[in-house]
Amino acid sequence: MSPTRLNSLQTIDAHTLKQWLDQQSITLIDVREPAEFAGEHIPGATLVPLSRFDPQKIPQDDRLVLYCRSGNRSAIAAQKLFDAGFEQVTHLSCGIGAWKEAGYPTVVNKNAPISLQRQVQITAGSLIVLGTLLGVAVSPWFLLLSGAVGAGLVFSGITDTCVLGMLLAKLPYNQRCDFSRP
Repeated sequence: MSPTRLNSLQTIDAHTLKQWLDQQSITLIDVREPAEFAGEHIPGATLVPLSRFDPQKIPQDDRLVLYCRSGNRSAIAAQKLFDAGFEQVTHLSCGIGAWKEAGYPTVVNKNAPISLQRQVQITAGSLIVLGTLLGVAVSPWFLLLSGAVGAGLVFSGITDTCVLGMLLAKLPYNQRCDFSRP
């Protein structure tokens, strides 16, 4: 990241975003994955997942605001926009969690798959239990599976990125955008 471009990233809080949405036309882009967006999103947001983010398809608009779950993916998307020639990009600090914490409404779809975070917890927990059981019953080498998953969770916590979550996001049921049908 170049220093001049870094200064062009404006971070706003949920209260400011709400004021902007109430007072003017905003291009609000959610860079999370389709299943996350389908499960819950800020009203008026457009889905442009980071995994398929193309800066050429984003309008160069002074009122462009990006958001994700925590702010990490929106910062990555902002850098992609800067690399494509955008001069100013705004993103929501702490993502949709800050929006909900401030008490602002979201669009919720009860037919959407469970959240990626829960999918990661279920998968990681299952792998740890499986590795432990196989380590006791079959061979102690299976304990390496539990250790590897644990190390992956530590890495995810430190970096606020999750390789397992990225892999799960690519599964077909997490790629569908229309969850109105069972």
